[in-house]
Amino acid sequence: QVQLVESGGGSVQAGGSLRLSCKASISIYSSNCMGWFRQAPGKEREGVAAISTGGATGGARTYYADSVKGRFTISQDNAKNTVFLQMNSLKPEDTAMYYCATDHGCSVLRGVLQGLDYWGQGTQVTVSS
Repeated sequence: QVQLVESGGGSVQAGGSLRLSCKASISIYSSNCMGWFRQAPGKEREGVAAISTGGATGGARTYYADSVKGRFTISQDNAKNTVFLQMNSLKPEDTAMYYCATDHGCSVLRGVLQGLDYWGQGTQVTVSS
């Protein structure tokens, strides 16, 4: 059973930063792609960012939702089987539970969440104005 454990969430004021981590129990290289999505109460899940972890020629491909472009950065440490989400200039509308997930088919690179294989329990991010 694949396990993904998110950490790094918390409460910050608008304009602040947080760095989320997602530790996988398997090689993230074998996952092909991993992503972060979020869900706020009463709202649909939203793909936030994604990265190709399968070692594609030319370097990793990434995806960012329009709402976070220029503020969030996704990265990976294959040796530690960990994916990170650096979140800067946080806004109250970023408040949500954040989850990381694996996606062997890499549809997360198009912001599509239907192809997720596994996801974690989530970490809460709360941004106050």
